[in-house]
Amino acid sequence: MEPDLAFFAQLFVDMLGYWWIIVPTTVLGIVVGAIPGFSAANTIIILLPLTLSAPVDQAMIFMVALYCSSRMGAGIPAILVNIPGTAGAAATPLDGYPMAKKGLGQQALAISFTSSNLGGLLTTAVALVALPWLARVAYVMHSVEMIVVMLFGISLIAAIAAKDPLKGLIAGLFGLMIGSIGADHVYATPRGTFGFLELYDGVPLIPALVGLFAVSEAFLFIESGSILSDKGRILVARGGWHGTMEGVRITLRRWWHVTWTSMIGLAIGVVPGAGAAIAAFVAYQQSRFFSRTPELYGTGHPEGLIAPESANNGVTAGTLIPLLTIGIPGGATAAIMLVVMQYHGMPTGMQLFSTRPELAYGMIMSMLVTYLFMSFTALPLARYLSRVTVVPTAYMAPIVIAFTLVGSFVPRDYVFDMYLALAFGVIGYIARKTGYHVAAILIGVILGPLLEGYFLRALRIAEGDIMVLFSSTIGNVLWVFLIVSVGAPHIIEYRRRRRAAKPSRGGGE
Repeated sequence: MEPDLAFFAQLFVDMLGYWWIIVPTTVLGIVVGAIPGFSAANTIIILLPLTLSAPVDQAMIFMVALYCSSRMGAGIPAILVNIPGTAGAAATPLDGYPMAKKGLGQQALAISFTSSNLGGLLTTAVALVALPWLARVAYVMHSVEMIVVMLFGISLIAAIAAKDPLKGLIAGLFGLMIGSIGADHVYATPRGTFGFLELYDGVPLIPALVGLFAVSEAFLFIESGSILSDKGRILVARGGWHGTMEGVRITLRRWWHVTWTSMIGLAIGVVPGAGAAIAAFVAYQQSRFFSRTPELYGTGHPEGLIAPESANNGVTAGTLIPLLTIGIPGGATAAIMLVVMQYHGMPTGMQLFSTRPELAYGMIMSMLVTYLFMSFTALPLARYLSRVTVVPTAYMAPIVIAFTLVGSFVPRDYVFDMYLALAFGVIGYIARKTGYHVAAILIGVILGPLLEGYFLRALRIAEGDIMVLFSSTIGNVLWVFLIVSVGAPHIIEYRRRRRAAKPSRGGGE
């Protein structure tokens, strides 16, 4: 059947009727997302018997609501204590945490929640209307195109390295080197594992993530009495709802910024296996490139927070599209959804749309309703959650280390991962004290293995011909955009310096 406006209206009303599932699940998802190392996939696996025993429509609504809310919750520790809850929130601390240190944590959380909700609502609405066309993106984005997309994210290292290019590039290359640890993609020969079987699958992401950001930050906490600056403590002490409302206003005034960065997330989310981390880094890089004030990024700039939060919530709608249209899960959570659907005997692909359209479109509609409910459940929390920053670091440091060690253990149940998180914490601490940016290291760790995998896959398909990287029309267009986005800032800065060096025409002796 071809869905019409009446079909979508009735579906929307039906999803509102499941408020008793969506509201408590969003609260659970925000809590889960705020705990480093935990994710929607982990929680759904724990609660898998519940989803298998419940009716399929209720089970899917539960999983979708948990997925969306945990994505939003991951930004909370990233902003307040510099701990990304998941890889998708890895770009959030770049500007979110500096805002919190200035005493603007409440405002930063409001910006995060508002941009997440708006990005999620917008991309979900687009996914409902443009589902048949978006499904084709998964067919045209192959290895070559994904190589260029990931290079957009890796080029962010160059932007981070602008103040000290040598240290920035060293940090990025160090991250790429760490990312190459594990069995290689062709012969499965172990590289750099030092005999540890736990590293044969590569460096686990969560221990690296929480170690570089959280544990190293906890070590720095010990050296200081407070997360906040002196001015920041005064701002937080004043309290009130003004910070929340100001954060909402800042985001609404930048509605166009929310729109196009969330569309980046939607497009990348449609590609199976791409993930929120790629979307967040690419959106941040593009946001900085098109900004009139790129020098403000990394200092607590609102647009530097809006971009990754809009993009990683835009991914959520995109992830469902390949699952529903071609039966290929776009990520770990979507893979569990596929298992539950198969258990209940539900088909995938176009057969699902012809036999159970209310379930296929209902999953996306439930995402839309979830974001609507989260607008009222998450935003009021900003005022109270921001008070975390006033906790003395003597108490904060051990709490952060304890939570991060537990979070690093959860994904694989290896005690080895807890030691690995501590090791990355030491690396991150040394990097911070010596002027190296841990975000540049993390970009290499996350995107390096993915880039290598796509690169080797493209070469194998082309039988070793390196020119395959320029064999795609879409890929060539992306190459041009990449060269422009990397080279243009340097050209603009060069021209600005030349104009500044020229004597004014009206001057003279």
